[in-house]
Amino acid sequence: MSYTGPEFDPQQSHRPRSRRVLTVALAALVPGALLGWGVYAAVGGPGDGGGGPDRAGGARPSPVPSSSRPAASGDGAKTPTGASPSPTAGKPSASPSRSAPAASGPLKGKVVVIDPGHNPGNFQHPSQINRKVNIGTNWKECDTTGTSTNAGWPEAKFTLDVAHRLRTLLERQGATVKLTQDGDRPYGPCVDERARIGNEARADAAVSIHADGSGAGNRGFHVILPGAVHAGAADTRAIVAPSADLGERIAGNFVRVTGSAPSNYIGGGTGLVTREDLGGLNLSTVPKVFIECGNMRDSKDAALLTSGAWRQKAAQGISEGIVSFLRG
Repeated sequence: MSYTGPEFDPQQSHRPRSRRVLTVALAALVPGALLGWGVYAAVGGPGDGGGGPDRAGGARPSPVPSSSRPAASGDGAKTPTGASPSPTAGKPSASPSRSAPAASGPLKGKVVVIDPGHNPGNFQHPSQINRKVNIGTNWKECDTTGTSTNAGWPEAKFTLDVAHRLRTLLERQGATVKLTQDGDRPYGPCVDERARIGNEARADAAVSIHADGSGAGNRGFHVILPGAVHAGAADTRAIVAPSADLGERIAGNFVRVTGSAPSNYIGGGTGLVTREDLGGLNLSTVPKVFIECGNMRDSKDAALLTSGAWRQKAAQGISEGIVSFLRG
């Protein structure tokens, strides 16, 4: 997702308010085995019990209390700037093949909805994606084209590739996986429909995959959690707590598996941000989070995002967070 427009003012850093969340950020700075152990212990491994204008404003670091838990992109957060192209942000490697769902596994009976942010064809349908839809609290654009690397590789292709890899991993665990789009429609779906797909599937977990479009030098990932919204057609009160749990587990496992640090420009170093202005979250009735896997406009992050090997790690980190959440 992208905070579109040069007028965007970067988020100010905030001090995290939770030791448990801060561990995610600190662990990212510890080399080797200590990184993996620090985050794994804080967030928990599997089975341990343990863009668009949407993404520009309203973000705040998530307190996420350590006790039980009770913000891209037509629904997202990008910050395109005039960063110069980098030779490291070139063509991505090939995407993985489709895997068949497992007949059984630890996630048998669980439903996961994966939402690949944007659609590669959105740019060809400006009138359709610019039309306003009701996100519960107000009206926003149906969707956006998303961002791209300075070399021109679009976010929409990144998100679909990671979604395919993630689907394969989850199906091997026995989960039933549904994508909101699979390159099988000319544009969209709109953000309200993306939420509705997860709701109608009665998903046990839903994850929207994105990559940011912030300024050069802004690096790292962040997970966007739903805030408590109760207005119009939006009522997230029942999903705030489980979504925070899901987001924490994804953030911790993402650090451990990819080695990437939490964002250095949003979220106060926690890797977690709460938003109350995203239709994909506001209209969800199932536990749901967004993940911005990195900044496509930074040459170092772009080198990772365009690497097939790194995208596999990203999918693995997200998968392990979901598995941990679903197994409780």
